[in-house]
Amino acid sequence: MTKKKISAAPSVRRLPSYLHVIKQIEKEGSEYISGTVIAGELNLEPIQVRKDLAITGITGKPKKGYPAKALITSIERFLGWDEVQEAVLVGVGNLGSALMGYPELRSHGLKVVAAFDVNPEKIGSFVHGVQVYPVDNMDSTIKSLAVKLALLTVPNAEAQKSADILVRAGITAVWNFTKVKLKVPDEVIVEKEDISSGYAILRVMQQARKNEKSE
Repeated sequence: MTKKKISAAPSVRRLPSYLHVIKQIEKEGSEYISGTVIAGELNLEPIQVRKDLAITGITGKPKKGYPAKALITSIERFLGWDEVQEAVLVGVGNLGSALMGYPELRSHGLKVVAAFDVNPEKIGSFVHGVQVYPVDNMDSTIKSLAVKLALLTVPNAEAQKSADILVRAGITAVWNFTKVKLKVPDEVIVEKEDISSGYAILRVMQQARKNEKSE
């Protein structure tokens, strides 16, 4: 991904929402969809939607909008969801298990091919069809699978240690669900997923709405 595309990260984060809206409208029989309609569904400005869609390389037709099927294809290709991306998962707890069974990720091409844990009761078992291996074998197993993406869902205390092993094993991208800011080489991409941030925003908005009603 180029520096220009990396700088468009907020736009990239909005694309999945656009895709959902477009697919729903396409299912209803519409061949074309306008940026204004997408914006209305998501409470955004139409100009923002058009700018976001522009990074995928597609352009709309005056007075008609975007061809729905082509727009879906364009977004999925840009996001890399049009091909299978194999990954490993480290930490088969509640969150890790849920992610492996989450159908939305599978529908976007993310395929977890191996999982790792320290719990003897989990090692050797299958979770959502994925075999759980011992962490001690993580380096060699990942190298044999030639996987480059890892989902990290271990306890915070084990995060950096696990990341170090992943890097040694050849992992070049880490989806980090821990609270730890990982120290990795520059060539390794880390995306930190902070679930509590979303909840924090929700609660602040709730409090603000409550205060408005009490005034």
